[in-house]
Amino acid sequence: MDRRRFLTLLAAVPAVQTVARGAAAGADAIRLIVRADDIGSSHAANLACIQCFREGIARSVEVMVPCPWFKEAARMLRETPGYDVGVHLTLTSEWEFYKWGPITRAPSLVDGRGHFHPTTWKEKGPDGEIGFLQGEPRVEEVERELRAQIELAVKEIPQVSHLSNHMGTATSRPDLRELVDRLAAEYKLPINVPGLKRTPAWGPNEMSASQREQALVGLLEKLDGGLYMLVEHPGLDTEEMRAIGHEGYRNVASHRDAVTKAFCSAKVKQAIEKRNIRLVSYRDVLSG
Repeated sequence: MDRRRFLTLLAAVPAVQTVARGAAAGADAIRLIVRADDIGSSHAANLACIQCFREGIARSVEVMVPCPWFKEAARMLRETPGYDVGVHLTLTSEWEFYKWGPITRAPSLVDGRGHFHPTTWKEKGPDGEIGFLQGEPRVEEVERELRAQIELAVKEIPQVSHLSNHMGTATSRPDLRELVDRLAAEYKLPINVPGLKRTPAWGPNEMSASQREQALVGLLEKLDGGLYMLVEHPGLDTEEMRAIGHEGYRNVASHRDAVTKAFCSAKVKQAIEKRNIRLVSYRDVLSG
């Protein structure tokens, strides 16, 4: 081997090692989608979800089209074009004194007052209400409603990139799962992300803001390499949100306010920086 060729090969060795180290670092990297659910469900939720992007760590947000505060949410999201948006397919109305229903005519999807049922599976509640599945929803009515929700969201919010599923209802039967997969393909709005792992739960609803902040820091410190999704529901402790709740979950305002504080916490941001966690959105992941 002549001297020139030997020096050329020798010079290439560090580059190969660097590429190998880079590949290993990529395999060990932590990518995290922080997802804020239920924008559109209330004014407080709208404010909190936007705050969690502008001041915090949320990178994707899920919009509930049939809810009373959707129009405001759509305007706020148009004014926040960097915020990745998913259509949160909604077929339930869970709160006791705060209700919504379909945006299409869908008799098999509603109760006697024209509202969505409060749960997906519950057979009968304290006031005689039934769940979505017990109402025997007709697949053609579900399709018409979900199409309307998707098309209105896309019309009002330019940066819609994906679909998601409120309370698991839209995919709670095999024929509905097939429908949603078909709509996702047709509208080119994926509902599944290969390799995506959900983070573990980070504490009960009763935790204070400081406890929730500490719990989130602890969760971040324990993540191994991979692609993760952290889902929560930001809110604010306002009179509006204090009036929202149902049996077994009355502290909605304090719980969701604590989520907002944790998502905007300096300590949480420091933990993310310390672990070299890369915050990403659905759009980032889906675009490669």
